[in-house]
Amino acid sequence: MPIEPDEQQFAKVAALAGGEADGPLVMLNLNRYRERAQYEGEVPGDLSNDVPGREAYARYAAVAIAVLTRLGDKVLWQAESNLTVVGDDTDRYDEVVAVWYPSLAAFVALATDAEILAARAHRAAGLERAALICCGSGAEPVLEASELPAA
Repeated sequence: MPIEPDEQQFAKVAALAGGEADGPLVMLNLNRYRERAQYEGEVPGDLSNDVPGREAYARYAAVAIAVLTRLGDKVLWQAESNLTVVGDDTDRYDEVVAVWYPSLAAFVALATDAEILAARAHRAAGLERAALICCGSGAEPVLEASELPAA
């Protein structure tokens, strides 16, 4: 199950970053956690590897929040996902997080930050599946509805 963008996906994002159309956006993060974390090799920070997936991801999230704050990005909303109403088991997620970025370039800066890269082992160990959906946003870090097209 995917938890990271593949090379083509990230290259497409990086190519758009900083361009004329680059502007504020919200990344909708959908996370499904492993029952138990699955670390490959040594656990960063000399921590236990025998933890729930959610706890391993929380180790990554603590770093991500600090980097987001340093870069001027903002978590807008986080909630547990209780039920999939339309879809099948592949559409089941445990958590939804909405993160605002002033631009796609800011998202790329986060994704390539040295602190984030060092913490990725926790993310990989904790997640069974993830989806990251790029959504439009206004200039301010708030959740807002887009106008529906006229019928």
